[in-house]
Amino acid sequence: MTRFIHDQFSKDYLEELLKPFGTVQAPSRVAAEVKEIDVLFSPIPTPTANLETLGLLGKMATTPAIFEPFRNPASIEEINDCISKLSEVKSAMQREAKRNKIKITASEIPQLWILTPTASKNIISGFGGQQKLGWITGVYFLPKHFCTAIVAIHQLPSTPETLWLRILGRGRVQRQAIDELTALPATHPFVKVTLELLYNLQQNLQINQNIEPEDRELVMRLAPLYQQDREQARQEGLQQGVQQGLQQGLQQGEQQLILRQLNRRLGQIDASLIEQVQGLSIEQLESLGEALLDFLTVADLEVWLNQQQVTKNQ
Repeated sequence: MTRFIHDQFSKDYLEELLKPFGTVQAPSRVAAEVKEIDVLFSPIPTPTANLETLGLLGKMATTPAIFEPFRNPASIEEINDCISKLSEVKSAMQREAKRNKIKITASEIPQLWILTPTASKNIISGFGGQQKLGWITGVYFLPKHFCTAIVAIHQLPSTPETLWLRILGRGRVQRQAIDELTALPATHPFVKVTLELLYNLQQNLQINQNIEPEDRELVMRLAPLYQQDREQARQEGLQQGVQQGLQQGLQQGEQQLILRQLNRRLGQIDASLIEQVQGLSIEQLESLGEALLDFLTVADLEVWLNQQQVTKNQ
């Protein structure tokens, strides 16, 4: 079974995307029983990034939230279990408030978001799910006091606003979302981390003996992206190495030239002064190349080197 691999990916993915905007616990233990909430999120007043970057997911994260992502379509029993977890959270909050003699406001109660790749009409209607003004197709809110919404990922429109949720879809929906992800600029704040998590998912799926055909397609879709990313990283590393090599070579050449000029002008200088010269930057070596034309004795060189040290320490 690869479901657990996908479950871990979903938790890690939501945690990485949401942590610039608040406190994320993934998973979070429910006190009453040995149950775990997949992702419990509490927003902070001054997030380090713009929530609008995450589109629909960002809109969901403007208030305290519980995210329960499913790899397979969420069943009636699983949805009931999620609602039960939320009830436990609310009860715990009420007990804490009673001990502290404070009142909980409605805005403090987490909103439960059940993220399912598909959901039948019977499932949605059976829980009283309704679309709400201001929310896009595919998001169904249960009656008010349930504080719960079912997100049918396959029904979400294929727009940039829904991309970060469609990554958690299945089959064609997920593949299209991955295509859209790779088309985003590399400078986008969530592209790199999402690709890294997808590559990790790919590696975990590859070593599994009982991989499903749909997962095999996902692995094949991610394989060339992974190779392309690794090749780009390798080329960048090589380029950086070449640049560092050129810089180092230039500096060594400048050092040798300056030392030869100093020896011709002042005679053989001792090892301690040579070491100081070798510790100079290219800019300092160029300055020394001009200054040494006025040197008459080794003392002039010593004074100049001391001045550089004083300037560095200021």
